[in-house]
Amino acid sequence: MQRITLGTVAALAAVVSAPVRGQTRDDLAREVREAEIAFAATMAARDQAAFGEFVSDEAVFFGRQVLRGKAAVVEGWKPLFEGPNAPFSWEPETVEVLDSGTLALSTGPVRNPAGERVGTFNSIWRREPDGHWRVVFDKGCPPCNCAGTP
Repeated sequence: MQRITLGTVAALAAVVSAPVRGQTRDDLAREVREAEIAFAATMAARDQAAFGEFVSDEAVFFGRQVLRGKAAVVEGWKPLFEGPNAPFSWEPETVEVLDSGTLALSTGPVRNPAGERVGTFNSIWRREPDGHWRVVFDKGCPPCNCAGTP
C-alpha cells in the first residue's frame, strides 16, 4: 500500500510540475505578462481586494520592511490604495518563464503619476495548483542607468 501511495504522489507531482500540454514557453510568458498587466490595473482601479487575488499565500514582498504572507502584503499595501489616485503604476517590460512552466520573472518600469520612471519592479510568479499565476516574490529598486551596458 505504501508503494502505491508514494507512486501516486510521485505521478501527481510530475503532472503538477509539468507545463500544460500544448503550451509553449511563449504561451506561458504571455499568460504571465497578462497577469502582470491585470495586477497593475488593480492599483489604477484602486481595488485592493483584486490586488490580493494576485498575491500568493506565501508571498514575500520587499520594501521598507519585508512582508511575509498574503495577509501581511495586502495589509502593508493598504495605504497605497487610499485616495482616488494611484501613487504609481507599473508595466512588464521583460517576462521569462522556466522550461517547466512553474516559475516566471516579470520586470519593468515603475512610474510616478506624471509618467516619469522612478524605479524598476522585479516579480517572481508561480503557477499555483489552481492554474493561476500569483506573485511569490516582489522587490523594487531605483531605475538603472543602462545606456552604456551591453
